[in-house]
Formats: sequence, C-alpha cells, structure tokens
Amino acid sequence: MTTEQSGATGRPDTGPRPTPEDTEAAAADDTPDEAGARSGGTAASTDGARADAERGTGRRAGRKRPAGKKSPAVTATVAGGGATGDEGSGTTAGDRPETGDDAATQAGATDDATTPAGATDDATTPAGATDDATTPAGATDDATAEADGTGDHATGTGDAKDEDRDDKPADPWSAFGPAPEPVLGRVRRATRAVGRFLVHEWTLAAIAALVAAVALTWPTLRYPRYTLPQDYWDPSLQAWQMAWSGHILRTDPAMLWHSNAFFPENWSFAFSDTLLGYAPAGLIGVGPEHAVLRYNIMFVLAHALAAFGAYALARQLGAGRIGGAVAGASFAYAPWLLAQAGHLHIISNGGIPLALAMLARGHGWSLRYGYRPRRRHAGWAFAGWLVAAWQLSLGFGIGLPFAYLLAGVVLVAVVLWFVGRRRAKRPFGRRLFLADLLGGLVFATVGGLLAIPFFKVAELHPNAARTLAEIELYSPPASGFFTAPAESRVWGELHEGARAVLPWSPEMTLLPGFVLYALAAGGLFFSVWRVRHRLFLLAGVLVTMALGMGTRFLGGRFTYVPLFDHLPGWNGLRTPGRMMLWTTLLLGLLAAGAVTAFCMRVRELAAERVPPWPGPWLRLATLVPLLLVLAEGLNVTPHPVVPQQPAVMRTVDGPMLVLPSSQNLDQPVMLWSTDRFQPMVNGGSGFTPNSQTRIREATVGFPDFASIDYLRRVGVKTVVVLPERLGGTPWEGMLDRPVEGLGVSREQVAGSVVYRL
Repeated sequence: MTTEQSGATGRPDTGPRPTPEDTEAAAADDTPDEAGARSGGTAASTDGARADAERGTGRRAGRKRPAGKKSPAVTATVAGGGATGDEGSGTTAGDRPETGDDAATQAGATDDATTPAGATDDATTPAGATDDATTPAGATDDATAEADGTGDHATGTGDAKDEDRDDKPADPWSAFGPAPEPVLGRVRRATRAVGRFLVHEWTLAAIAALVAAVALTWPTLRYPRYTLPQDYWDPSLQAWQMAWSGHILRTDPAMLWHSNAFFPENWSFAFSDTLLGYAPAGLIGVGPEHAVLRYNIMFVLAHALAAFGAYALARQLGAGRIGGAVAGASFAYAPWLLAQAGHLHIISNGGIPLALAMLARGHGWSLRYGYRPRRRHAGWAFAGWLVAAWQLSLGFGIGLPFAYLLAGVVLVAVVLWFVGRRRAKRPFGRRLFLADLLGGLVFATVGGLLAIPFFKVAELHPNAARTLAEIELYSPPASGFFTAPAESRVWGELHEGARAVLPWSPEMTLLPGFVLYALAAGGLFFSVWRVRHRLFLLAGVLVTMALGMGTRFLGGRFTYVPLFDHLPGWNGLRTPGRMMLWTTLLLGLLAAGAVTAFCMRVRELAAERVPPWPGPWLRLATLVPLLLVLAEGLNVTPHPVVPQQPAVMRTVDGPMLVLPSSQNLDQPVMLWSTDRFQPMVNGGSGFTPNSQTRIREATVGFPDFASIDYLRRVGVKTVVVLPERLGGTPWEGMLDRPVEGLGVSREQVAGSVVYRL
C-alpha cells in the first residue's frame, strides 16, 4: 500500500512535517553520530506512519470501547516507549489525536498482516516480534505486547486464552532471526573494558611516548642510581630540590621555603626554580642514591609527557595520528633541548601543550574544524586549568611566559565575547563558564602563592635581579637557530666550528631540527590548516624567535626590553633563548598540518588501487617524516658518575660548613645532605647571596682566630673539610695549619677532617 493510499484511512496528521530544507539544515549542524541518529529516527517515523495507515484499512478490534477512552495499545506505547515510528519522530500520545477504534491500530499492532516496522499476531516481522515465538531479546508474547504495544491484549482482541496460545506450534521462521544477545558476567565485562582501554588511541600513545623516552634518553636508565645526564652540578641541585620538598612536606610543611641549604638565609628554597610539582615523588625514598634514581626517572617521564602533550594538542587541533606524532617527537626531542639535559625544569614542559589541548577540548575548539559548541565539556576545561597550575609549580623559567600566554588568551576571549555578545549571549554555557572561572582562580591562586617567596627573595637580595647587561650576555645571534649542541649525535661534530664563535654556546645552540624546518616550510603551502591559520602560526614562529634573540634583535627595543621593563617577573628570566620552546611547538604544528595532508593524499592514492589497500612502500612513506624527526633527536649526552657521598655526611650535625665551597662544588654537597638535611652554609643556585660570599671569604685562612670567631657569630658549629677536593682552591694547604689555642677540636672521620667549633 502506498503512502497516498494510507492517507485515505482518515488518520489525523501528527503535525507539520519538516521540509527538505529543514532536514538538510539539521543534518549540517550534527556530528556524524547525531546525524545518523536523526536519519534513523526519520526512517522509523516514516515506517511507523506507513504501518499505521495500512492497519487503518484492516479489520477492526473485536469489541468497541466507550468514546474518549484510550486504547491499551496507545497507553502501552506512551508508557513503555514502544518500538513504533512515532518514537523516532518524537511524537507522543499526547500529541496524536485518536479516532475511536482506530486508536487500537497504533504502536505497530495488526492482526494478520506483517508491517515493515511493527509486530504481528501470527507472523514474524523484521523486528523479530511474534505472537508465539521468543523475541531476540528473549521476551515472551505477553512481555512483547506490554513493551511494544503488540499482541491480542494490546489490540483489543484478547478473547484467546493463554493455554490456547501455548497449543500453537512454534513459528519455523524464528530460527532465521538474530541470536539472543549473550548476558556477560562481571569478569567478562571487566575483561572487555580492560581490552578496550588497552587498545585505545590515548593508551597506545602513552605507551609509545614512554618507550620512545626510554630509548631516546638512553643510557639514563642504565645506571639510574649512580649517574646523571650531562653533568652532576645542576642535576644534583634539582635532585636535592625534589628530595627536600618531599622531606619537608612529610615532616614540617610550614618550613618548605626555608631549606637546609644557604644557612643562615631564609627563603632559600626560592633561590631558583623549585620543581615543587614533583614533590609527591620526593615522598618516596631517602638519601642520595634514591635522589639520583628519582631524578633519572622524572627525567625520562618528562620527555614522555612532552611528546604525549604535544601529540594530544596536535590531535585536538585536527592533525592526523602521524602528524600528531611528528609534533610530539619534534617538541620533546628537538636538538636544541639536548643542551638543556642538565636543566630538568626546562625539560619538564609537557604540561604546556597538554593543558592547551585540554582547554581546547573543553571549549569544543579545533584549529581545523573551528568552534563546535556540541563538543564542549566543562570537565576537560577544568582539568586543563589544573594541569596548567601544576606546570607553573615546576618553575617560572618556562612557566611565566605560559602564564602570560593564558592571560592573553583569556583577554582576547573576553574582548571577542563583548564584541559579539548580541549574537551569542552565552557562548560557553553556564557549566563551562563556572569551570573556567574556578579553574582560572585555581591557576591564579597557585601562581600568586608561588610568587610570594620569589618576590621576598628579590626584596631581601637585590643582587638576585637580572640586568640588561646579563640578558645581553645570554642573548643568541641568528646563527644560533641553525647550530646544534655538542650533544647531538647527528649534527654535534659537524657544528663544532659554529659553536666556537658563539659567546655562550650552551644557551645559544637553538637548532630545532632541519627536518622540522623543512616540514614546517612545506606546511605553509600544503596543509590541512586554513591559510589564515598557517599565517598565524608563522607569525608566532617569527615573534618567538625575535624574543628568543633577546637584545640581539634590534637591540631588543621593540621585543624583549619592553617585557623586561614592564611585565612583573620577566626581569628574572636570564636566558632569552629558552623562548625557543614556543618556536618549536609552533613549528611542530605547522609540520603536523603538512604531514596530515600528505597522509590524506596517500589514502586517496591507496583508494585508487585494486584492491584498495596501500602497499608496504606507500605505508612506509607516511612514516618517513616521523623517523627523520626522531633521528635528529638522537643524543651523545654524557652521563658522569655522581661523586660518592662522604661517610661523614651521615653522622655530622649542623649548622655546618663544607670546604672547599663554590657554586659548582656545593651542588653535590646539597645532594649528599639528603640523608639528614643538616643546616649548612653550602648551596648553589641562580645567584650567590651576600652572606655566603662573606663566609667563603672569611674562611680562606681557616683555621685562625678571625675565621673561627666569624663562624661562631654566624652560628656555624662544625666545619667539614674534604681533602681530595682542596687542590687548586683558595683553601689548599689549610690542613697544615695548627689548631692549638684556638678552642676547636679536629678529628678524622672516614677520610674527612671535622673541626668542631
């Protein structure tokens, strides 16, 4: 029966039907899943209407009901959500007028005819609902009638008895129906959930990031208790920082910022970036060996997080998997970062792209697809703010520019909302607005609390402030962007001459990778990003490069110097070249757009093959950019053995002074103190406090009356001398001086000399 014929039954219309233009407009706003659901609902509505129309011409129910009384079928359909076409179209019984006995024909119920969408008395329908056979879900006839509004009772023909129906033979066609869905137990459900988790993209990405980090930082984990990457000076300091934060949070959190080093100074934990975000790791283990092991583990995990975070950001912005992998690998293993192997607070940058990815995901924004309100998620936005706060707690060296970037993004978002508020009064929604408000407050609170000790240090120690002359000393020339550090396996030896002409090569070898340069340049012309987005990324690359040159770019008058003069905290950043972190991230995004477009073209070529499947060489071609980027990240970083802790450090009490003392010599001493954390004058950081300088100068003639009197007035009770380190220092020969009449005692303890004042 055709639709026109079914219309002759006199069934009232359920309301205005959508026009083709309305249907196309609705489909254009839907995601693929939503569009499928909408089209499925429309089809169900059409089938249900056709079935109802055909039933209107069939035989009527066996008995009449009083006027105005609803059919049981209609009631069952509304209450149970029956499988009728009206459900797909969103129509309920309250929206549908009834016409006496004709109401009994709704919900797909007929006597002896099979309809495309409904259930019948004596025949199996496509939905699998029959009068005398078990349905695919295992429902009996009565259950089916109750749920779907079908069967004799629902249609008003319930004169037949249950025993009569039991005598009917089974429908032979039921064997061709779908098998019932198996009921899984808890163990099998848990096993399936774990299996789905293990093969999820993000799980595989995390595992790949960990494996790559172990391989590309090797041999960091070869002897993780005894060696440190690059050198044992700054890494010893940072290993002590993690150990101190864990120790003091476990024993006396109120003294966090007043560490055992730099005695008698207060706020000494804020003399350099603190890596405070790694404090949970510092709660595990005690002593130098555990501190070194902890450092090496966090060193590897920092690389893994950097690769994973950049991958997540590229994927959220619209890059493909291989393009995202290129962005992640280039961000974590750029050649210039090999020179920063001894600076964990610079290597620990993965929270930056990860936080940006979460914030973009929470706001439903993508570089490739634009703003999609249906994809907003307040939870992801709030999580992004938390990750940003954690990143800031690792140090202001790279955290401060990140904080100013987020502040700029918020300012731009507010301005755009104010300009377009008439078109969209609530562009974020209430929940997302609250998530941004609370998350932003958490981020600002963490930043403010962390800044207090550093401002206190700047107040107490004016010599800690950086000057423009110092910034100029560390500002790299343009040639630094094409020069690799000595730790690069591929370019290290080849660029030895270029490094020799740089004033301070460890902070001026800023090559992000020639492969990355090439891929990013290709991304300007062949990419999945729109042209304006490519230009924005290019502008970001040029601006961050100009900032990275410090005072070398037009004297810094229009770039670095205004930030140095006017932005709070910016004058504490000594090395402009570390802005290369942002240049590398933007170059990686440009490269990801090009690689994604390349992979799409490969799939198009593969679709033209018979059979449509890429050959091995075509598959390998998509991995070539990733392999080349990883190859440029190979290292020859030295891993020296950490000097062994003197046994005396495990027994002597403080306050103490270990001689000889200097910036580099004191950093291993800080590591040795992680057994007992005795108060000590020794310490190394980004600057030297005046009190420490005076103590070093006063003790050059130790032991004598003047030095001993000065140490007593400061509060030092013990002086430990390490004989094997005295050579070539101002304290060489001090062990030959007598101590009689000075009021001090001297003894040898396991190869060290201890003076007790």
